[in-house]
Amino acid sequence: MKHARSGSTTAFKILCVDDEPDVRAVLEICLKMDPHMDVRSAGSARDALEMLTPNGWLPDIALLDMMMPEMNGCELAAALRATDHIADVAIIFVSANDRPSDLDRYRSVGAIGYIRKPFDPITLPKLVRDHMSGAVTSLAE
Repeated sequence: MKHARSGSTTAFKILCVDDEPDVRAVLEICLKMDPHMDVRSAGSARDALEMLTPNGWLPDIALLDMMMPEMNGCELAAALRATDHIADVAIIFVSANDRPSDLDRYRSVGAIGYIRKPFDPITLPKLVRDHMSGAVTSLAE
């Protein structure tokens, strides 16, 4: 899997998928504070799937909101896993839903991490890197 990378200067391509424009903007601004993060976003699961073409830009990491209309985050994660050219993307959920049953659902679709909303904008890039490097070993922060 791509999430085996480590080191503070490793460059990552990150896709943020959230139906709330303000949340997408904050995610992008915060992550782009790290010059080694190439960040793009989508406002829906459908938009995300349409932008991930085999010969196009493909992320190393997908930060997924859970509660979205039409297709929720777990459904999007399952769709990513079922698509050959993007099946190994590292998935981190960004959600307020953090009951044990929610974390079990995230694990069931292969998520490597979970970031609780509201998140700390200043520490977000480090938290994403920690998930990718394996420094965070459980699905809870």
